[in-house]
Amino acid sequence: MKMRSRRKLHMAALTAVATLSLMATSVIADGAAQDFTLHNATDVTFHELYIGPTTDDAWGENLLKEEAFKPGEETKIVFDPAEKAEDWDLKVVDAAGDSLEWKGLKLTEITDITLHYDRDKGEGTAELKNGE
Repeated sequence: MKMRSRRKLHMAALTAVATLSLMATSVIADGAAQDFTLHNATDVTFHELYIGPTTDDAWGENLLKEEAFKPGEETKIVFDPAEKAEDWDLKVVDAAGDSLEWKGLKLTEITDITLHYDRDKGEGTAELKNGE
């Protein structure tokens, strides 16, 4: 049985970063339209997590701070309700500095992202879901 822990990461800093052309989205009552749950279905512990608007060249701050995102864990990513960007990039980094990136995620249409890693191929994939 997989152990799951929940952490809330607040994305207030992203509103300051998202200064390029942003598309308007509707805001849902209990948070921003971009909120989603990230699941680590890999066998890798990630020490860094970055999420930034696709229009931005910089990743910004590591959202994990001093914590690690371990295999089998999930975390709720919560955006500031004023955030307007729809398309986002996601990056995770392990202890060795190896990283996986996903570009152009339309977070207004995604509620869950499950990360997978095929060690033999050296390839990361993300399963995207919309809905409960």
